[in-house]
Formats: sequence, structure tokens, C-alpha cells
Amino acid sequence: MAGTTAAGTPPVRRPRALPPRPRPWPRLVPAAVHLLGWTGAVAVLALWWSDTTAVVGAGDWISGAGRIAGLLAGYTCAVLVVLMARVPWLDRTVGTDRLARWHAAAGRYTVSLVVAHALLIVWGYSLTGHTGVVHQTVLVLHYPEMLKATAAFALFLLTAVVSARAARRRLGYETWHYLHLLTYAAIFLSFGHVLANGAEFVGNRGAQALWYALYLGAAGLVGWFRVLVPLRAARRHRLRVAGVRQEGPGVVSVLVTGERLDRLAARPGQFFRWRFLARGLWWTASPYSLSAPAGPHGLRITVKAVGSHSAALARLRPGTRVWAEGPYGALTAQRARSRRTLLLAGGVGITPLRALFETLPGDPVLIYWARTPDDLVLRRELDEVAAARGARVHYSVGRPAGHALPLTAATLASLVPDVAHRDVYLCGPPGMTEAAHRALRAAGVPRSRVHHESFAL
Repeated sequence: MAGTTAAGTPPVRRPRALPPRPRPWPRLVPAAVHLLGWTGAVAVLALWWSDTTAVVGAGDWISGAGRIAGLLAGYTCAVLVVLMARVPWLDRTVGTDRLARWHAAAGRYTVSLVVAHALLIVWGYSLTGHTGVVHQTVLVLHYPEMLKATAAFALFLLTAVVSARAARRRLGYETWHYLHLLTYAAIFLSFGHVLANGAEFVGNRGAQALWYALYLGAAGLVGWFRVLVPLRAARRHRLRVAGVRQEGPGVVSVLVTGERLDRLAARPGQFFRWRFLARGLWWTASPYSLSAPAGPHGLRITVKAVGSHSAALARLRPGTRVWAEGPYGALTAQRARSRRTLLLAGGVGITPLRALFETLPGDPVLIYWARTPDDLVLRRELDEVAAARGARVHYSVGRPAGHALPLTAATLASLVPDVAHRDVYLCGPPGMTEAAHRALRAAGVPRSRVHHESFAL
């Protein structure tokens, strides 16, 4: 595999032969994982059913619903942890984008169940004991582990607020990321509450053992894949910054070298979570795609300054130590079912598609939207790749109201007449990707042949 040149521009390589078509079984994995998750929820309901002998009166019905909500909230907490563990097998088969959507949905379910549990339990107990809601709330707070559970309740609500779309737009990625990690603290604080106050667990050693196994297994996955594996990789590969190059206004490429990089097995289209051990940067790991095919002597990322962390990368010095978790992502050539592909890029979303444009076999076509000519980063490389392999590349510059090509089915069909028969790789800002999905559906491209991933997990 060719490496990166001293000037930081990777040599253009001849694409390899088309990889074998994906086997049918990986497509069944998401459905199997989904089914497994719902099976666990049914098992939790069975636990409540086995401990409930009779339900009499409105108070029992309401408190019973509260108990069910609490058990399901405890279960979805463990599911949240597993989805945050970054298990490579899940990432490759399910896909980062789908895992991110599942994680977001599980988070919403968890917060809703936690709120329902608190309200229904207090309401149901107040009806059963013929006391007021306020009085019953005071009584409940005297139960074992309730102060910790109350703190966990507050943290869950805080996490829900900062995860809302309106709040995320106002927060930097680093701030949102660390506030989001409060979920771990909330889960830790609530664990003892379930075992101490859940009637299903009191005196039931088997249920307690299964609950411990569920949480210890989830914690083990996080500890292994988010702590131990990155530490081992840092020691094995000894990554360091080799140089930083300006690509455009607010856009830089960071060149990284190390040892035994072939063992990373990074594919074009994948990304790493990068932690640069420099002042102001070491405390967070951010996801950036490889902007060139990985080589045994070098990796490259291309980053646009959209926050304090990404802006600081322009000031990195050669020799800075780097920790990289990954590779992650399934936006690779293995997704393609044919030799005809279309790559749709917007702005700095060109980075993973730049590597794919060079390496995808067959007849790739690239369409690249940007607001200004300066925003067409890596254009010289793209032109070189297109010339070397006889591929087509189309550029569109300007806002939609200006002279940029509209992102519609008619535009796609005029540029790529056989668009409905191509695999499509898509990467760009949210507005652009939403418009692209609508245009591709209108152009007759099957949903299964549109490949797009989010790095939000």
C-alpha cells in the first residue's frame, strides 16, 4: 500500500478489483440485534409478572405501571451503555449511523421511562396509602438508595436537555460530549436503587445475579473497547503528528505517522476518534475521517474549524503524540453491490469520499457542492485522481439561490443518467444530506443503495 509523500499529498493508486459482494448474513445482523434488544425487554416484563400475584384497585394498577417503567428504564440504561461501548463488530455490521440512531432512541426511551416511573410510583402509592402526593413523595425519599436515585433523575433530565436539537446547536461538540457523559454517572447512581427498592429483586438471588451480569457485561464492553484497546493501540502504533498543511480558509490537513500502521487495517471511508496530546486538546477525542487511503507510513485527516478543538489543530506541532480509536464506520467499498458508484459530497464532507474516489473500482462519479471556490478543498487531488483513472467529477459552487446546481432528482439525472442503478455514497452537512436523500428517492435510487453515516455516537 502506498504511503504519504513528504509533501503530504498521497500518490494516486490504481483501484483494486471490486471486493466480493456482501454476504447476506451481515444484512440480517441489525434485525437480529434489534430482536435481541426487544427480547430483553420482554424478559424484564416477565420478571415483573412473576413477582406480581394480584392487582387490585387503581393504586395497584398505577404503581404496577410505575414498577414496569422502572424495570424497563433500568434495562434500557444497560442498552445505552452497550451502544456507547464502540464494539467494532457492531460498528462494522450494524453501522455507525444506525447505532447512533438507536442510541438516540434508547436515550429518549430511558428518560421517558424514568420520568414515568417517578410520577406513577408516587401517584400509585399515594392512592394505596390514602395520602397526598406531597406527603408520599417525602415518604418515598426515606427509602434506601433514594437520594442517589433522585440525583440520577436530575442527571437524566439534564442529559435530555443538552441532547435536544435546539440545545446541541448552541453547544460546542466538546461541551456537549462531556455533559452527555453524565449518563454514566446517572446509571451508576441508579443501579443500587433498583436492587434495593425493586420488589422483583428483594430476596430473589437469581434475578439479582442476572441484573449484575447485565450491567457488569455492559461495563466490561466499555472498559475494554473504550479504555484498554485504545491504550494498547497507543503503545503499539506510537502515533505522532508529522505535519500540518493549510488546505483552504479554516481547513487543514494533519499528517500522522507511526509504527505498524498496516495492522490498523483502516479502509477508505472510515474514521478514527483522535486525541491529540497537546495543551487544550488532550481531554477530548473527536471523530475525523481519513481524507486519503491509509498507508503503512502515514495517515491523513482534513478538518474544518467549526469549534475550539478543530480550530486548534492548525497549531499542532510535529512530534505531538496522538491517540486514535478505531477504525470505525462501514462507509467502505464493501457496501457497493456493483462497479457503478456515485459520490455526493458537501463542503468538508469530501474527506471520506476523497479516499473512496481514489480506491473504488469500476466507474465512480463524484459531485461536489461548496459555497465558494475556496471551500472546494482537495480539488487539485480530486482532479489528479479523475485524470489518472478516467473518472468524472462535477463541481458546483455557490448557495442554492445563486449559481449552484440545485440538488434535485432532475439535476442528478442530467449529470448521471444511470443514477438509479448506482450505489451512492453521501457525506456533507445535515441540510445537504437531507436534500440529497429526497433527491435520490425521487430519482429512483433504492434506500438500500444509499450509504451515509453519522459520527455522533
